[in-house]
Amino acid sequence: QMWEEAIALGKELAEQYENEMFDYEQLSELLRKQAQFYENIVKVIRPKPDYFAVGYYGQGFPTFIRNKVFIYRGKEYERREDFEARLLTQFPNAEKMKTTSPPGDDIKNSSGQYIQCFTVKPKLDLPSKFHRPVSEQIVSFYRVNEVQRFEYSRPVRKGEKNPDNEFANMWIERTIYVTAYKLPGILRWFEVKSVFMVEISPLENAIETMQLTNDKINNMVQQHLNDPNLPINPLSMLLNGIVDPAVMGGFANYEKAFFTEKYMHEHPEDHDKIEKLKDLIAWQIPFLAEGIRIHGEKVTEALRPFHERMEACFRQLKDKVEKQYGVRAVLSSLDDRRGSRPRSMVRSFTMPSSSRPLSVASVSSISSDSTPSRPGSDGFVLEPLLPKKMHSRSQDKLDKDDLDKDKKEKKKEKRNSKHQEIFDKEFKSTDISLQQSEAVILSETISPLRPQRPKSQVINVISSERRFSVSPSPPSSQVTPPPITPRTKLTSSIQSNLELNGMSSSDIPDVPPPLPLKGSMADYGNLMESQDLISPTTSPPAHQRVSP
Repeated sequence: QMWEEAIALGKELAEQYENEMFDYEQLSELLRKQAQFYENIVKVIRPKPDYFAVGYYGQGFPTFIRNKVFIYRGKEYERREDFEARLLTQFPNAEKMKTTSPPGDDIKNSSGQYIQCFTVKPKLDLPSKFHRPVSEQIVSFYRVNEVQRFEYSRPVRKGEKNPDNEFANMWIERTIYVTAYKLPGILRWFEVKSVFMVEISPLENAIETMQLTNDKINNMVQQHLNDPNLPINPLSMLLNGIVDPAVMGGFANYEKAFFTEKYMHEHPEDHDKIEKLKDLIAWQIPFLAEGIRIHGEKVTEALRPFHERMEACFRQLKDKVEKQYGVRAVLSSLDDRRGSRPRSMVRSFTMPSSSRPLSVASVSSISSDSTPSRPGSDGFVLEPLLPKKMHSRSQDKLDKDDLDKDKKEKKKEKRNSKHQEIFDKEFKSTDISLQQSEAVILSETISPLRPQRPKSQVINVISSERRFSVSPSPPSSQVTPPPITPRTKLTSSIQSNLELNGMSSSDIPDVPPPLPLKGSMADYGNLMESQDLISPTTSPPAHQRVSP
């Protein structure tokens, strides 16, 4: 269950899989395992093993453990009695020492075997990456792992004994043990390399005790907030031991010992420490309030009277502490403690791409009916992405643009339909003219030496093409067949229409009418309006000449 160590090794493997071996299948499986490890760290409660200091004294032990002290890591839920029994099975002739103080030279130099065993407390040494407060579930691992310093506290009385208040002269003699390596390591026990001792004054001991009590309440509250299925009995015992005056020794004894004029006059240097102790007492009230609230939500009907008595005791305690030491307040839920992203921002980032808006106005229209934002943990409120008034203006503008666009589309369709109608009318008039003028179609054989088309004919053809595409609508009277006279203009129009439709003069049957007199040979399909534009070529055959 040392998932933190597994994650560190997994990161090394991930670097190899990703950048050296390019084995993405193994990488994906490894990352899934790491994700599970992170989830276990937060959700799974791991048992905390105890650590024991064991001293082997006497000349009867082997040299590698003789007169030395070792720190052992016990098994899960292993008590000190069980550990001692397991230890004495290895040395059946050893004698267990009754005291925890260091032995004298007579025991160390004796020929027998003496074993001293007592419980030590690991000293938390957080890694440097935890530069801000983090969850207790994360820190709890480092309270019993990766530890190298251990302490053992032994009470010592100095001065006269006070029967009314034993805390006034209760000093703490604290022994610090430093091992050769951090525990746990390759072994479950390591030799102690250095030992030193410090003394804790009664006031300092009171401050530490209050700090530990507050941390214990806060940690248990966090555990119940993270996991509502935890049993309620440990919380009940902890709260009742602090709140109920019949059980509590608590800070009432500290008030009698340290918050007096006599102590302040004798120890003026402890003024800051007394203020710190008062602050810790005041901070205990909001922690207790949150714990009692959770206890009231989870308590059964059988324990309801017990909870009501605990609430009554807490109300009295709260009134007293707030009156003397002030009021403190903490955030009541994990959601407020962590903070959250406003809903409007969540919507804009998590919307699928198919329905994601193209403009800010559409985002505002989506979130205008609902709450635009939610206050964050710092107390400020994010405004909506766009004010409602501005949105209505932009929406009206969009509607107006849509109406203008529809009008333009209708005009375009009307114009196209008008052009189509003109085009149909032109073709209809052309068909009628063709049907009426079938009697004046030429059947002359075209000369192989065809001359270049005159400019006037090219202009006529171009003008007829323009008339089909962009000419204005002709009046309704032109739907009737055009007149036969003058003959030159009619035949020119017929010829241009035939050429546009891909027809040649040889494809048309029947005998043509008599042609006008020509001065020189030319293409009979190219009828000229003036004799000056006709270029002389070879003379035509005699049977093709027709007198006027």
